[in-house]
Amino acid sequence: MSEIEKILKKYYGYDKFRKDQDKIINSILDNKDCFAIMPTGAGKSICYQIPALMLDGITLVVSPLISLMKDQVDSLNALGINAAYINSSISINEVNKRIDDCISGNYKLLYVAPERINTEYFLSKVKDLNISMVAVDEAHCVSQWGHDFRESYRYIYPFIESLEKRPILTAFTATATEEVRLDVIKLLKLKNPDIYVTGFDRNNLNFKVLRGVNRKDYIMKYIKDNKDSSGIIYAATRKEVDSLWTILNAKGFSVEKYHAGLGIEERKLAQEKFLYDESKIIVATNAFGMGIDKSNVRYVIHNNMPKNIEAYYQEAGRAGRDGGKSECLLLFAPQDVVLQKFLINQNDVSIERKKEEYRKLQFMVDYCHITGCLRQYILKYFGEENVEDSCGNCGNCNSELELKDITIEAQKIFSCIYRMKERFGVGTVAEVLRASKNKKVLDMKFDELSTYGIMKEYKLQEIKDMINMLIAEEYLNLSGDEFPVVKLKNISIAVLRGEEKVIQKVEKRKAKKVKDDNLFEALRVVRMNIAKKENVPPYIIFSDVTLKEMTEYFPGNKEEMLNIKGVGEVKYSKYGEEFMNAIKDYQGKNQNGEIEVS
Repeated sequence: MSEIEKILKKYYGYDKFRKDQDKIINSILDNKDCFAIMPTGAGKSICYQIPALMLDGITLVVSPLISLMKDQVDSLNALGINAAYINSSISINEVNKRIDDCISGNYKLLYVAPERINTEYFLSKVKDLNISMVAVDEAHCVSQWGHDFRESYRYIYPFIESLEKRPILTAFTATATEEVRLDVIKLLKLKNPDIYVTGFDRNNLNFKVLRGVNRKDYIMKYIKDNKDSSGIIYAATRKEVDSLWTILNAKGFSVEKYHAGLGIEERKLAQEKFLYDESKIIVATNAFGMGIDKSNVRYVIHNNMPKNIEAYYQEAGRAGRDGGKSECLLLFAPQDVVLQKFLINQNDVSIERKKEEYRKLQFMVDYCHITGCLRQYILKYFGEENVEDSCGNCGNCNSELELKDITIEAQKIFSCIYRMKERFGVGTVAEVLRASKNKKVLDMKFDELSTYGIMKEYKLQEIKDMINMLIAEEYLNLSGDEFPVVKLKNISIAVLRGEEKVIQKVEKRKAKKVKDDNLFEALRVVRMNIAKKENVPPYIIFSDVTLKEMTEYFPGNKEEMLNIKGVGEVKYSKYGEEFMNAIKDYQGKNQNGEIEVS
């Protein structure tokens, strides 16, 4: 067993590396700059943490968010690896103490924000540090062509230049097109870097796009059906986050909210309650999540379409970081396109940058409309070749959808739009079809149209959903104005003439699976109790996948427990006995017939 394999087993509890992890580590140990593009959950941090333990001196990790730093440092300390962070959440005295401790050799990794390394004070304090490596996390942020460009990332190379001795420079990201990769290498001035692209596929994630559904009703039903699972619900605006949170909270769900309009302490509390499993759900704008290592997120729902594929894949990728099966659901409505175009117009950026954002937005819109494999589309976007036509694990490839003929309903809708002279939006058309007594409807004399009330057997929202689906399926156009109106297309005229049918894809009803989760739940209780005592999130103790493996193999001694993925020597010595006792207790009750299948 090599030295890096021994460290992997001792601290992380794994017998072997994932794809290319060992190659990246060995490149770093050979004093080479590296750039690694690895999917979320593929173990990027191990690639710089293991070399940090083996190199002389200290490794500086440039990290974009306070929450990310704390999460990473908590995880490292739980493994028995000494690490610290410096950011605005700690006092100047604590900053000085931590840097002094680094100089004394008490820490092997120090996490800092990119803004911090640009200050004269920090530069003067770290001049005595023996910095062996600088690891840049979320490296796509350095490029203006990346989806999350940050000006502060441009401070990194000047900082490297200011050091007397140039350290090894490494960069890591999960989402970068070829254009962004070249930009990162150029801007960080990586020296003949070893480049690793381990692939973008996350085969444990099930992708699904749902068009024209009642989003709030769908979310409500979904989280009821998955009430024991942790999930993130992303919305495009603060207003939408507040609205969803209010509805879910009123229904008694364990839910938090997170957006930039909340105070720092409010955001911090919401995030910690979610990380510590005190709340199952968090509703958030894209301000939440970068670098969050919570491993047991079982679903990510996008209430609105994001602005580009990079942003979507990064946000969706916060599900299933432990390798367990998870769902990524995107609830699309045509208004999302109008909103994203509005947000692009509001950006104070160059014309060239806006053109690029519009181009990327169109890729996202196309993703929401395709009938082929969703996974294939994403992987090809990031430049992967030889991708299979069907993954068998997305909403378009599997058999979760069935066909329903709604030609008659579509003809009624098209006829109404025609008689309203194609001058009104989805809501007004739906009100006419539903026979609304709305003042606008009556003032415009729409109650005199032959199509007034011809769909009154449907709820108003059902009609709106159907119109939105017809727009998404390109039977109708939606103008890109501030107040978008619905217009007919050539194909809708063909439907009116009976020359074309309209088929809607709807979800099949799923039978609930009956299973025995008693041991898993018992182990979760043990994990929660330990987490509360140690004041860390439960997944830092053990991931859901590790607990699931315990329920399959029933480890009863040290050797068997160390064979469980994610159980290293440090964690075994801390927690092994408690989990084995819970397993033995379960086995005893099971033999006595006390366990019931739920």
